[in-house]
Amino acid sequence: MLLQENIKKEVRKQFQNLKKPVRIIVFTQKMECQFCKDTHSLMEELAELSDKISIEVYDFIDNADKAKEYGIDKIPGVVIAGEKDFGIKFYGIPGGYEFTSLIEAVTSVSMGEADLENDTRTFLDSLTEDIHLQVFVTPTCPYCPRAVILAHHMALYSDKVKADMVEVTEFPHLGNKYQVQGVPRTVINETEFAEGAVPEGMMVEKIKAAMS
Repeated sequence: MLLQENIKKEVRKQFQNLKKPVRIIVFTQKMECQFCKDTHSLMEELAELSDKISIEVYDFIDNADKAKEYGIDKIPGVVIAGEKDFGIKFYGIPGGYEFTSLIEAVTSVSMGEADLENDTRTFLDSLTEDIHLQVFVTPTCPYCPRAVILAHHMALYSDKVKADMVEVTEFPHLGNKYQVQGVPRTVINETEFAEGAVPEGMMVEKIKAAMS
């Protein structure tokens, strides 16, 4: 058991207001994946806290077709989906401060509400090309959830946006690839970077730069 009873009680209370069903889709494998078992267990425990939440579990190798369908390229990988896949993903266990991001993702998908400024919505409505946001985090970073939640809300609002939380200590090769010296660091379409939990308007400007 990963979640303490007081945490379960608090989350169960938050989940009382969930509206639409939420699907937690877990990609894992039995061997050679240090945090797969804990991630799977955490999602099972979370799904038990509301009858609005269901869980699906797939083996990354045996169910390669499903992994491709959801765009999962590493494990542990978790998709938070509703009536459709919004492109909201977690790579690595969303523990520590990132548990907040997980609860927010489930809640916002269920409520169907993206908490974004009107200018941001207008910009996202104008997108003509796909945007991929990778937010690199660690569980001990108190500022990281803000960056993850913003990215996930953008994905919830726009079909053109996909947003991943990536726990950098579980994927050190990606940390090296994207030169992650501090967190949060948001990688936008492989070309632009946002350091820290930047304000919403600044993130929009960074996305615009990645598109130019």
